Parts: sequence; structure tokens; C-alpha cells
Amino acid sequence: MPQRPLLTTYAQSLASTSPTNIRFLLLPTVDPPAPDHYESSVGFLSLLIQKHTTHIRDALLQLAPTDSTDSTRQSVRLAALFVDMFSTTIIDVAAEFAIPCYLFFASPASFLGFMLHLTRVDSANSLNSEEEFRVPNFKNPLPRCVLPNLVMKGNDGFSWIQQHARRYKETKGIVVNTFQELEPHAVQSLSCGSNLPPVYPIGPVLDLNGSAQWNPNLGEYRLIMEWLDQQPLASVVLLCFGSLGSLKATQVEQIAIGLERAGVRFLWALREPPKAQLEDPTEFENLENVLPDRFLERTGGIGLVSGWVPQAKVLGHKAIGGFVSHCGWNSILESLWYGVPIATWPLYAEQQMNAFEMVRELGLAVEIRLDYRTGGDLVWAEEVERGVRLLMNGADGIRRKVKEMSEKCRVALMENGSSYSKLVSLIQEFDKLTSP
Repeated sequence: MPQRPLLTTYAQSLASTSPTNIRFLLLPTVDPPAPDHYESSVGFLSLLIQKHTTHIRDALLQLAPTDSTDSTRQSVRLAALFVDMFSTTIIDVAAEFAIPCYLFFASPASFLGFMLHLTRVDSANSLNSEEEFRVPNFKNPLPRCVLPNLVMKGNDGFSWIQQHARRYKETKGIVVNTFQELEPHAVQSLSCGSNLPPVYPIGPVLDLNGSAQWNPNLGEYRLIMEWLDQQPLASVVLLCFGSLGSLKATQVEQIAIGLERAGVRFLWALREPPKAQLEDPTEFENLENVLPDRFLERTGGIGLVSGWVPQAKVLGHKAIGGFVSHCGWNSILESLWYGVPIATWPLYAEQQMNAFEMVRELGLAVEIRLDYRTGGDLVWAEEVERGVRLLMNGADGIRRKVKEMSEKCRVALMENGSSYSKLVSLIQEFDKLTSP
């Protein structure tokens, strides 16, 4: 996508650093959908992927030509085709080639269950008419305030989510980036679902090198890691709101005031909202213009403000003791892997539901907000101060549970662990489906 050059950088990095048995196929660029063809971000994404269908079909023909297309080339056996949560139109391509199609679901099992539940809901108006909802994959009722915007706004987002979820049942299996020990209730509820293909929780699937491996700002990376090396054990709170996360100036001011009052060491990834649709957040040209007067001077001894932070590497540093997070699922899994407790500050997508699950369902996070949304009401300095202090100095029970879950993360991926065993059974299923 020309609007997001970092995506290109990331893809090129993967292609150059991956094992030789992984091959990347670059598809031709397509024109984006016309603005009058969609109303929501999920509508845009779904149509954009749909426009690639012909290119994907052609790429598969090049990989495994049929006798009628090219009898001179050696055919490659196609064992399976994976699609993701918004790529279900590509299921039709798998059917054309008579190859099994699987879904890789990068969000939690709880959100998968929510999407499937929506196929039984009449309309978005039904969601707006109730204060709470019973969803089988959650033990507690879901408050309306944590439902994602993409199904609540009354645009085409609701119908697109329904359409994708219905097609999940056409796949041979659903592979989820979670593990049994983290979401036992949600995973069990999925296994009881009617007409649902087998579910394979094989997580946590993590990139522990993260953006430090491909982001061009290596000087900033070294500065951050050297600063962390000088901090005491588990003394620093990381504030990072994800690859698409940014906050308006009035909210930045409240965070700064709250951090200064809390008096804890901090590393803050601070970025400016995108200047155009589909673009990434950018770094502020001058932090002094957006932070309170002399904030950097007063907090220079205990804090570091940076435009970009290598999140995965930072979470693994011994100086990090807490994480104020937007609650993207990858970020949650990274924090659990390293045993770093989270304070919740969701922004968009399904992050409000992730925050609800972490705080109310699992007891693995401190609550700053569960229902904050980009552009919504301010989180005031008092809330920031209270949440950060509790996270760093008063959440001993949560910290202990997070450390225990960190150990379970690792055991799940070991031989005979729950995720390891599910991955083995998935591979055995491939063998059955593709054997002569």
C-alpha cells in the first residue's frame, strides 16, 4: 500500500530474513475500492482483498499448473490455503483448486466467538438497544460500551462482519493465536459450537524481534536500550499504543500530567495522528509543542519520550515493570510472554473487548479504561496517575498471576504442551487431506 511505506519495509525484511523454505509471492498492486462502495474500514479492507482474487488465482496456477495450463512444468502439490479473518472471499479460490482451506484468526478466541455470535443477531440496531449481552464465549455479560465500533456504527461494518463469520464455517479448520490455558472458557465454548470446523489454538505465535529487526531508525533503538540498561529492575512503565495508535494533543497533555504526578520511571512512545486516511501515525516534529511547558526538563531524570519504540524488545528488558497498552492482541501476548502486567487503554477494533477479557474475565490486567475509543472522552490526569501507580506499586496479585501465565505460555509451546499438540494434530490433518 503506497500510503503505508513501513508495510513494504516490513514485507521486504521478512522476505530477506526468513528461512529458505519460505517463499514470498508479491502480487500486483490493485486500485483501492471506490469510496462510494464502502462505509467502514472493514468494508474497505474486505473489498481491497477481494480485488486481489484474480492475482491470487494466477499465482496458484504458476505454483501448481494444471495439465491444461502448462504440461511442461513440474507441478507442486498444494496442501492447503490459509485465509485470514477478512479474506474469506479467497475461500472460493481454494474451492476452484479443490484444496482444503483454513482460517488463521489473529485475534483472541473470545472475539472469534463474538463474531460467530453476530451471525444470529438481526442487525446493529439490536446491539444498540441493550445495555448488556450474553455471548457464550464470555463468562460475564458484555457491556455495550466494550463492543467494537465496527459493528455499532450503523454502517456496512456489521454486515461485513456477519458475512465473514458465516464463511468461517466453510473452512476445514480454524487456527487461533491463543492457547488453552489463557482462554479456557472461550476455547471450550468454540469446541461446543454447532457446524463449526475444528479449532486449533496454537499460540502464542510471536515475533519477539519485532520492529527492531526492520525499522530504519536504528539510532533511536540504541538510545532506548542504552537508557533502559541504566534503570533499576522492573522500575519502568512502558506506554505504547501500537503500530496505528496515536492520541490528540489534549489527551497527550493529560497523560503527561498524570505521569509526572505518579512519579514513576517511564518510557513513552508518543506519535502524532495520521495526516491522511490509510497513512500511519507520524512522529511529532517538536515534542515541546505538544507536551506541558518544561515537562521534558522536569522528568528528564526518570523518563524518556520517543516517537518509536521497539515494543517486543523493550518488553523483554529487565527494567520494564508495567505496560500501559492499547490491548491489541499481539501486544497482550508479548506482555504475557515476558510476564509484564498491563494497564488497559483500548483505542479501536476489538481492543475494548480484549481489555474487558483481561480485566474482568481473566484478572490479568489493571483497568485504566475499558471503553475508551479514539476521539472519545478524555482520560483525565487523575485516572492516568491512579492507574500507573496501581500498576507499578499496588497490583501484586495481578503481577503474580501474569508471571504464572508467562510460564504457561512457554509450556504450551513445548513438546506435548497444549499448543504444540494442536499444531501436530493440524499437520497430521494436512497429511490425511493430501495423501494420494
